[in-house]
Amino acid sequence: MIQNTKTQELEELDVLVDVEQGAAIILYNDDLNTFDHVIYCLIKYCRHTAEQAEQCAMLVHYKGKCQVKSGSEIELLPICKALTEKGLSAVIEEV
Repeated sequence: MIQNTKTQELEELDVLVDVEQGAAIILYNDDLNTFDHVIYCLIKYCRHTAEQAEQCAMLVHYKGKCQVKSGSEIELLPICKALTEKGLSAVIEEV
């Protein structure tokens, strides 16, 4: 009986997590920030690896934008704020 309760709790948790993952931070290209600055900010605030941050910086440069972080809007708000305070062009969008 205890195992069924744990299974139910996990299933309910999975549903809640899926519902709350409907937003993403989109980083846009600009002519002001260096690659090094963008990479530093992605590592520090988005918790990217150096390789992930470099790939995102390249995508932003060549494609004009890149989704750099996904999650709930509540989770993303302070991250997006930190990125914009560091001079990056970032917004939160629904996905």
